[in-house]
Amino acid sequence: MSFSVGGGGAGGPGGVLSSFGTGSDARISGRVLLRLMQFVTPHGLQLVIAMALMMVAAGAQLVAPYLMKVAFDQNITQGDMHGLIGTSILLAGTISFGYLASAVRDYVLSWIGQQVLFTLRGRLFNHLQALSVAYHDRTIIGVTISRVVNDVSVINDLLSQGLVTMLGDSVTLIGTIVVMLAMETRLALLTFCIIPIMAAATMIFSKHARVAFRQTREKLGAVVGDLAENITGMRVIQAFAQEENTHDRFEKINRANRDVNITATTLSFIFLPSVDILSITATCVVLWAGGIMVAQGLATIGVVVAFLAYVSRFFDPIRDLSQLFNTLQAATAGGERVLELLDTRPEVVDRPGATGIDTIDGEIELRDVSFSYNKEREILHDVNLHIEPGDVIALVGPTGAGKSSIANLIGRFYDTTKGAVLIDGRDVRDITQVSYHKHMGIVPQDPFLFGGTISDNIRFGKPDASDDEVRAAASLANADNFIELLPEGYDTRIMEGGVNLSVGQRQLICIARAVLVDPRILIMDEATSSVDTVTEALIQDALERLLKGRTSIVIAHRLSTVRHATRIYVVDDGRIAEQGSHAELLSLRGIYRDLYDRQFISQKQMAA
Repeated sequence: MSFSVGGGGAGGPGGVLSSFGTGSDARISGRVLLRLMQFVTPHGLQLVIAMALMMVAAGAQLVAPYLMKVAFDQNITQGDMHGLIGTSILLAGTISFGYLASAVRDYVLSWIGQQVLFTLRGRLFNHLQALSVAYHDRTIIGVTISRVVNDVSVINDLLSQGLVTMLGDSVTLIGTIVVMLAMETRLALLTFCIIPIMAAATMIFSKHARVAFRQTREKLGAVVGDLAENITGMRVIQAFAQEENTHDRFEKINRANRDVNITATTLSFIFLPSVDILSITATCVVLWAGGIMVAQGLATIGVVVAFLAYVSRFFDPIRDLSQLFNTLQAATAGGERVLELLDTRPEVVDRPGATGIDTIDGEIELRDVSFSYNKEREILHDVNLHIEPGDVIALVGPTGAGKSSIANLIGRFYDTTKGAVLIDGRDVRDITQVSYHKHMGIVPQDPFLFGGTISDNIRFGKPDASDDEVRAAASLANADNFIELLPEGYDTRIMEGGVNLSVGQRQLICIARAVLVDPRILIMDEATSSVDTVTEALIQDALERLLKGRTSIVIAHRLSTVRHATRIYVVDDGRIAEQGSHAELLSLRGIYRDLYDRQFISQKQMAA
């Protein structure tokens, strides 16, 4: 089974690009963070273990300076060497135990992080498959990739490590304050005079960082989007010698990304040294004031040594929390985009009570159908069309007339704006999409092959097909001859974009893919538009076998390919302008005759 939407003419969805989440408000959203936590809660036990280990590590950091006080005040000053040995062993054990707890905690957090990445990216991929074709037509591929790769990564940094780190640093910070106040209140209060300055610096930093970190996510998405587009269109870029112009455009986008990242990094580099300067200032204050207090007999040397250690532990959490703020900003911006993607609802949905179908006869009716890709311009106007089971009908007409739009509605990649599409007398909206698509095959205008082997691509719609079935389908599609000549035959791997095969060969494989699933309804969108005459003959021969006994909709520009259709519908400006057999339409001397004569004259000129 092969699904693809015809690349329509004017008015179609192609070329409509969009991204989302470009608002300027970059405040940290508690609602976003709360929703993101749903991806961590399934690993609650591991998270509790990580938090317990974090508490152990924080406790070890608080105990170590106090043991240093004991060593100076109770062991060294009193000449208790045996006690000093015991205190030293206890200090070494405390520090080692703290490092061990930290190491195990980091491992557990890394494990949680990988699980979150796996779950979130899997959820996004499944959701992208559930979204309607209209979403993918409107959205730049690179923007979607940026959501799944970049934004998910920064969210993982916050959920798997950031929140636990924030809790651990908070415990360490509060514990340090409590211990310092209990040990020597006057020296502690003198040290804490730095806090208002720190609070002011943090507020200034956070105010400017909000916008900066939102912009970094936006610009990175723009870079990925432009890069993906340029790589996809590299053949066109080189063919039109537009390397320089394309480079200039990418350089402009890349420069904007560089500038916003430099701004965000500059903010961090200004703030972090400020924390270090304040830490040094506090150390000097403790050393100066503590020395005076020791000289006056108001404090011991052990207290001063412990305070010097606690000052370092006091500012380390502040430094970590400021870095976490960067992660929090980026994760909030990325989280908004990811959640917006997850909140995007498919435009084509089954009606309540829709049921599946096991078999269909293949009768199709478009009843008073109107359709628009957007509300600004209507593409189809009151179209009425009836196809009997097993009929082969052709849709012809000028580019942009609405042929591919009719095919999209029959394939239910879009829903009608007005009217209904009926299958065997049932509104297609009352049939589940999955069950309906199982009875459908599409041979697209631009044959698309997936990564893998040729046999993988043929059995794409029927993964459990045997090798004999794959070869039989290829034979019916006239693809077996060229496949057998390849060095690796059916095991030949398809390069990206199928560049190691010709357009005609890729199209024959797509036909074989449709043959294998044996669809009841078949849509062919310009299946021979981009092939040479020899390959066209092979495709036409394969299609004749494929069309037998199926309800088939053939979109064609080459009128020679539809002469034997049961009925031909001429689509013009979104309406059915003419209908009939080939001979009947020629006799009308209308649009069809005009199209036929133009092609006939053109072919004669080419032959001459």
